[in-house]
Amino acid sequence: MATVTATRAAGSRLAGIRSSQVQVNGAAFRVLEQGQGPAVLFCHGFPDTAETWRSQMHAVAAAGYRAVALDMRGYGGSHAPAEADLYSAPHIAGDLVGLLDALTIPSAVIVGHDWGAEHGWRAMLMRPDRFRAMVSLSIPYAPRGELSHWEQLREQGLGERYYAFDMMKPDAERRFEPAGQTIPGILYWLSASAPAGARWNPVDPALHMLRPAPVAVPGWADPGYVAHNIKAFEASGFRGGLNYYRAAQATFDLMPAFKNMVIRQPCLYIYGAADGLADVFHPTPPALAELRRAAPGLVDCIRLENVGHWIQHEAADRVNAELVAFLDAIGPPSEGGGRG
Repeated sequence: MATVTATRAAGSRLAGIRSSQVQVNGAAFRVLEQGQGPAVLFCHGFPDTAETWRSQMHAVAAAGYRAVALDMRGYGGSHAPAEADLYSAPHIAGDLVGLLDALTIPSAVIVGHDWGAEHGWRAMLMRPDRFRAMVSLSIPYAPRGELSHWEQLREQGLGERYYAFDMMKPDAERRFEPAGQTIPGILYWLSASAPAGARWNPVDPALHMLRPAPVAVPGWADPGYVAHNIKAFEASGFRGGLNYYRAAQATFDLMPAFKNMVIRQPCLYIYGAADGLADVFHPTPPALAELRRAAPGLVDCIRLENVGHWIQHEAADRVNAELVAFLDAIGPPSEGGGRG
């Protein structure tokens, strides 16, 4: 259950957002909440924290929904086991279901970005009774096939070039330090603020994400958000976040029963055209019919021009509008669940 002592997040930057430590399956997770109504569960990616969702939380709370965001396993103020295999999709889905249980929420709509989106898709498969819809930022749904994602990349000759293989090396944590340099760099180089020819490219090691940024804070980023994340990673290090990459093979190995399964719940996919991952996932802009083969519940695919990886920040107003419109369109849970 949620700890009795819930602290008000400092400053107007997080006005109206309640912060607490919640016990989830015997482990502590840092959770932000705002608003009342059908629940919307926000899941961040790498390297990030729940603070990334403040604009979206304000928007959905104002529209009559209960916004819940957590520092995901391994991040910030949440449970951070050392073993990489404890970051597989079944473990993350267990965290999300356990959080709903702790907050007495019957079902929720997931909003995920980056690894939060990837694990959101898997949670939708594993527990359709608890996750009734999803909005994915940056990551399309890909069903489990015969080969793991890593095996597919190696077959394509990208085993030495694709960035994620570098993230799994034993010295990766050290290379991501100090956070005061790497966090601003990752925000800048993965965004549309960087010049087109110099942006992060996931298949070009020369255009890696750990280059020093020419600015301390990109123009689209809240300085308070950047400062919070720097402080969080200075305290926790990067092992938890990097373990998501290391656990991807474990996820594949643990989920043979979900091979070729499709997403039938309503879902919305939004991505930035200037995101380095867009060229990997979509060498040409995808047709809605193509994406619906894997996700028949897909309502729309929205491509945002001149927007990079940090879509919830770079295009906050557009994302918020699309998110609220999607929530309103699917309506509340059929039996009134999800109200807190």
